[in-house]
Amino acid sequence: MSSITEKCGHIKALTSPYQSSDIKRTSVPEDKISWSVPWPDYSPVEYTAPSVLKGPVWADPPIGSSDFTPRYNERDGKVERRSHNGKYDVVDGYPRNPIGRTGLKGRGLLGRWGPNHAADPIVTRWKRDRSGKIIIHPESEKPILQFISIKRLDCGEWAVPGGMVDPGEKLSVTLKREFGEEALNLLQKSESEKKKLQDKLQKIFEKENFVVYKGYVDDPRNTDNAWMETVAVNYHDETGETLDHLTLEAGDDAGKVKWVDVSDTLKMYASHVDFLKLVAEKRNALWSEKNPSGVKSGQKH
Repeated sequence: MSSITEKCGHIKALTSPYQSSDIKRTSVPEDKISWSVPWPDYSPVEYTAPSVLKGPVWADPPIGSSDFTPRYNERDGKVERRSHNGKYDVVDGYPRNPIGRTGLKGRGLLGRWGPNHAADPIVTRWKRDRSGKIIIHPESEKPILQFISIKRLDCGEWAVPGGMVDPGEKLSVTLKREFGEEALNLLQKSESEKKKLQDKLQKIFEKENFVVYKGYVDDPRNTDNAWMETVAVNYHDETGETLDHLTLEAGDDAGKVKWVDVSDTLKMYASHVDFLKLVAEKRNALWSEKNPSGVKSGQKH
């Protein structure tokens, strides 16, 4: 299991009341999050949002429906029900959150029983001065990274652009689509404008990249039976030639979009700040003003 999952466990997935509702989660003590710890009196409220129960194309039917026989831990037709974190338990026909109890049964705002797969493109460049020279932090002598961040409409928190992987869709397509819709407002453009932006998108997503993280996400929408997982990928423009001339415009699920300096002072949605820390480490960029050398406590120089 990844260090991000081990570190975060359940923090945001215990948020109460549940996002966009007045439903209160059962309080789960830290020592009882794990399913391996007996808790015979555990009886959380069940909640699935009305928007999910209406049966949109991206949502499963309720468990027990005559036409619904999901194949958990498998590729179920075009729907991916396998977890990046390995095999998860299914108890009485319900998939069980692999990290532990959340204080809420059902699906909440999530469409799929079990893992709900997303993709998060982290698009970065170096911070530069007016002359175009990369800005170096004076103490650490490390360059400062910037990334494109969006402000989510559903909760008002800043986040990495991203969204759900459609059934049968390639990850690379999801990453490009979600970035275009949220950071460039691609859905509201004319056909000619879309063509120009898609050409720019192609150049961005041809940039040198690496998978930052793949696995479970500590997300406020998670429940005992449905949870978020993602693949976060960093696309980096070393010269800035492509991204410096990109006009950002918020769209789809984003209320605002802007370039943000990467640092440990960021307050962000779900586990996104942990993704950015991994990017900073990979790029040997500044992360913490308090510890600019990047040396961990107790570690020798």
